[in-house]
Amino acid sequence: MASFIGESIEPWQNEQDMQTDENIQKFFKIRISTIIPNRPITFDLYIMINGRYVHYLRGGESITAEKIASLERADVFYVPESQRSDYKQYVFQRLNEDELAVQTKAQILRESSLTLAEEIFENPDIERALNDSKELVANFIDFMEAHPEGMAHLISLSSHDFYTYNHSLDVGIYSLGLGQVVGYAKEDLLELGRGALFHDIGKRNVAVEIICKKGPLNDAEWAQMQKHPQYGLRILTEHNCSEAMKACCFEHHESFLGNGYPQQLSGPEIHPMARIVAITDTYDALTTKRSYNQPMSPSAALEFMSTKLAPRYDRDLLKAMQSVLFKMKEAS
Repeated sequence: MASFIGESIEPWQNEQDMQTDENIQKFFKIRISTIIPNRPITFDLYIMINGRYVHYLRGGESITAEKIASLERADVFYVPESQRSDYKQYVFQRLNEDELAVQTKAQILRESSLTLAEEIFENPDIERALNDSKELVANFIDFMEAHPEGMAHLISLSSHDFYTYNHSLDVGIYSLGLGQVVGYAKEDLLELGRGALFHDIGKRNVAVEIICKKGPLNDAEWAQMQKHPQYGLRILTEHNCSEAMKACCFEHHESFLGNGYPQQLSGPEIHPMARIVAITDTYDALTTKRSYNQPMSPSAALEFMSTKLAPRYDRDLLKAMQSVLFKMKEAS
């Protein structure tokens, strides 16, 4: 194992390693919380120091729980792209270990998926992002099948921090949970999960200053933001996505009252999967911390949606969301 001095990090200081890392290898991000303490890893782990990748832990070595806890503030670590399959296999094996608690497995799955979701949204290659999303969503569905109580743990792990990929992943998880409650089959859950994951893909074409604005939008900015469903529909249509995925993207801001956007559809006209994403998108927005508002608690958010906002949504789905929240409370 790498040596440490007190709480400071003392990575492998091999100049040849550093040159190789920076000039030849490519890396992908992982979160330290996906590493099981005192278990040998099967890949090399790097950290970023002054803009350079530095070897921190070698494959075959392990790290203590105390050190993992002290490193969580750093959060992001890196693995060589050439070892991506080794990392995936490591995560897969952890998820299939009988002795690991379901809550621990849920954390590993969500945290490993969060970095993949970030890659999906930063990837200029839409086709690859769409293909990668199949594996990501399928992993959650397989986990739900293997551990019926697992979805409640996943939902309870929401970060409540708003970034496009955090928000999209959480909306995907909530949507799968709601889809499971109302009896969606596996193949439909896959389309629902992918549609929820990409529901905001059109924000790629909205000015970053609007996306990242720290405060409410003015009228002109809001008009631009309201175009993201059309932008998203155009992107997904160009890549031959299913009608269900396109509906999740294009219709998730429609309202049962007929006063949503962009088409002012009324209740029966809204695609069933888009109705789910409309609920989970709003729920995540209400429970997420922004620079200009404090988040509601899960129960307060659902109470607000069930009273003040109820006419906007499918009544049966809103009621089913109560079951999802109940499971989340039990898990936490």
